Amino acid sequence: MQYRELTVPGAWEITPTLHGDPRGVFLEYFKDAPFAEATGHGFDLQQANCSVSAAGVLRGIHFADVPPGQAKYVTCAKGAVLDVVVDVRVGSPTFGQWDSVLLDDVDRRAIYLGEGLGHAFMSLEDDSTVLYLCSTGYAPGREHGVHPLDPEIGIAWPTTGRDGSPLTAQLSDKDTAAPTLAQAREQGLLPDLATVQEYVRSLRR
Repeated sequence: MQYRELTVPGAWEITPTLHGDPRGVFLEYFKDAPFAEATGHGFDLQQANCSVSAAGVLRGIHFADVPPGQAKYVTCAKGAVLDVVVDVRVGSPTFGQWDSVLLDDVDRRAIYLGEGLGHAFMSLEDDSTVLYLCSTGYAPGREHGVHPLDPEIGIAWPTTGRDGSPLTAQLSDKDTAAPTLAQAREQGLLPDLATVQEYVRSLRR
């Protein structure tokens, strides 16, 4: 299992070791010791989610108030998605920047997004199945979004699917109505980097 920190600090790409034979494949997609060694703290699993999406479905950009925020460890069990992390932490040197990891049922990578980071993904194939391990449970009153097509962020979303067919982004009503990054900042919705860092430090004590 290999960890690679992304260009947005606090997010990692995780590449597992695949053990295959004529029967199929076995892998460990999460393991506590390598996770703690890479991130400096353990992962407190409080909720596990599963979403199934048609090709072109675009979910996000979602984030939660910090503390406690909601860290996510995400993988794709079936199909393929482009998974994106966005730095929405006010005061961060990489504020507004994004990075991505292709999650699919071939390499079976995962992505970890720490507290205070924005998360989004686009499905590249019908029935793409995404599994999320979450550090806190769903709490609608402290969860927010930024529009995934905000030109200020400028995410390069795929325009063709896994099979080469054209993709049309499909957003929920909630994500369509989400503010831009600038609007979310003006509304005081975004987490503050110093607050996020202090909270993450408290996890290591």
